[in-house]
Parts: sequence; structure tokens; C-alpha cells
Amino acid sequence: MPILYTTKGSATGGRSGHGASDNGVLDVTLTVPKELGGDGATGTNPEQLFAVGYSACFLGALKAVAAKEKVKIPDEAKVTATVGIGPREDGGGFGIEVSLSVNAPGIERPQLEDLVAKAHIVCPYSHAMRTSTEVQVTVE
Repeated sequence: MPILYTTKGSATGGRSGHGASDNGVLDVTLTVPKELGGDGATGTNPEQLFAVGYSACFLGALKAVAAKEKVKIPDEAKVTATVGIGPREDGGGFGIEVSLSVNAPGIERPQLEDLVAKAHIVCPYSHAMRTSTEVQVTVE
């Protein structure tokens, strides 16, 4: 696959530390939620970052497929990703589950359902979740 854009983000301290994008635009304090044994300090976590990224990506995919069909997605359209984390049944670690909710006022439900189904095919986050995309891991 030809790569059109590449970015980098790094974290130090794990779930309780610091995260930043390579250009410095994203710069966050990472904290562990109380539900995962943390102290509930102010900050964000990987699940929140994933939820925001997936939501933005999916809305972009929705706008792209709608434009091909000459449908304008309203400016107030919103995609909400709900991301849950918990121990896997195989006992080998943790897994995540994701659900998406799409709200696009003014678009009839059947048409929106069709566009959402098409966006779910186009969106790279959806594709990665659906196909369990292989991740290359290296040691520096």
C-alpha cells in the first residue's frame, strides 16, 4: 500500500506519564483511570485518545462517501466512539471493544445508515479493527 502520510507519537512513563506527537501539537499528561487502579488524577489515557481519533477518522470517511453521492453531511454531525478495556478471556492480557454512534441531523435514517455502512468500509480505523491489522514491533 502506498503511504500518503506518516506521523509519530511517543509516550514515556506508560499509562501514567507523558505523550506527545512528533510535531508537538499533541502534548498530554497520561493518567490511569480509577477503574484500572489509578488515582483518578487529571489527564487522559490511551482509550480516550483512541476514541477521539477513531471518531474523527470515521466522520472524515463518512463525509468522503457522502460527497461521492452528492450528500452534504451537516457541520453539526457528530461521531462518538465508546472504547472499553478489560481482561481478555484467554488470560493473555487486555483487549478493547469499540462502538460508534453517528448523529447527522437532517439526513433521513435509511440514507444515513447506508452512508455509515459505506464509511465503515472506507475508514482505516474500522478496517484495522475488523481485520486485526498486523503491527510491526521493533527494538531500538
